[in-house]
Amino acid sequence: MTKSSRKALIRLSERTAVGLVILDVVIYLAVVRPQRSEAVQIEDSYHHVLASLNQKQQRVAEMEQVENTMPGAGDQLQAFLQDHVPSRRRGFSQAVHLVRSLTDQTGVQLDSVSYKLTSEEKEPFDRLGIDVTVEGPYTNLLKFAHALETSPKLVLIRTFSITAGAENSLSLQVAAELYLTP
Repeated sequence: MTKSSRKALIRLSERTAVGLVILDVVIYLAVVRPQRSEAVQIEDSYHHVLASLNQKQQRVAEMEQVENTMPGAGDQLQAFLQDHVPSRRRGFSQAVHLVRSLTDQTGVQLDSVSYKLTSEEKEPFDRLGIDVTVEGPYTNLLKFAHALETSPKLVLIRTFSITAGAENSLSLQVAAELYLTP
């Protein structure tokens, strides 16, 4: 092998080595480093969830200890509720809580709400009529109506209308019926 061919071979190997180093740095910056930070974030969220789970398990254990020290307290509470809290009051309370939580969740402003209890002897459920007027942006009004209709309570929407509200907002008027267990 001649001296010039050796020099050319050495230059080629040096260029190849520099190219591999540059490729290694690019791969590190483009792939390894972002995935490492993502893995750290995932690990942090895992530890956060694990800590929250441990706290909740401790809370459950504490509650079980309290429950064991007071046998029959739950039965006494249920007996009190059955004997002293009228079902109508519980129904109104459920309706108020449902409407208030849905307005908070969907970001609409409660304008007015009214209730009317109707019951018939032959029906297994009491019906509580709810007339709600809320104001807000169109998408939030639709979210409110959808949340009301798909709530875990048995709610049937009877009428639904959207009108122009104050200051570039819309007003949604909903008449619905909440069915209450006796």
